Amino acid sequence: MELETVLFEVTDHVATVTLNRPEAMNGFNQRMMEEFAALWDTVKHDDDVRVVVLRGAGDRAFCTGMDVKEGIDRHPNVWSQTDPGEFLSPKLNQVWKPLVCAVHGMAAGGAFYWLNEADILICSEEATFFDPHVSYGLTAALEPIGLARRIPLGEALRIALLGLDERVSAARALQIGLVSEVLPREELWDRADGIARIIAAKPPAAIQGTVRAIWESLDSTRTQALRTGLSYTQLGNPIGKAEVDRATVPRGKWTLR
Repeated sequence: MELETVLFEVTDHVATVTLNRPEAMNGFNQRMMEEFAALWDTVKHDDDVRVVVLRGAGDRAFCTGMDVKEGIDRHPNVWSQTDPGEFLSPKLNQVWKPLVCAVHGMAAGGAFYWLNEADILICSEEATFFDPHVSYGLTAALEPIGLARRIPLGEALRIALLGLDERVSAARALQIGLVSEVLPREELWDRADGIARIIAAKPPAAIQGTVRAIWESLDSTRTQALRTGLSYTQLGNPIGKAEVDRATVPRGKWTLR
């Protein structure tokens, strides 16, 4: 598919995806949803891609959710309608290659389809996070349900219930574990790229098995998750170990966070 709403490039095993509708604050429309479905299929099946970086073009926003001016296609039968996350979300598309999200400006509403499934989420100092649904009379369900699996329940509820009347600052996002790092805006994209390249240099079988085991554990009991995790080590370790020379792995070069 020829991409119109996003930019996509692969360099040294890192796929960089840039939401490219700054005139609409990178809100997603039907075209962007379809492009992401195709994009995730490409990422899933192209083993040259090991890590994905997601970012937004323009100065004002990472993404403010669905483009309400254009809307998206809805099946006339309510029981046949689908969640936009089935197009946008990497894990729902069974992509187990790590996703690094770099957020600047506003991240609102449907932006959480990506943020909720990011493996590493960092933001700039001026970034803000909020969910406007209830302020417009809309039930806030899909985005906060995903959010409640990565931050404390009370924080997810506060974001969902206060709507447009409160935004989460970058500093608060760091406190509640929504992001793991806050940087000056001019350093954000380089830092996301640097993190991705560190991960991409590691054996991909080990990385993808790790991502899949941890995310799938969220839908399992503890015992079942551990048993499934064990089977993934048995499947993945022989492949991953063959991808690296243990004697050459650097041990004295590390950073402290």
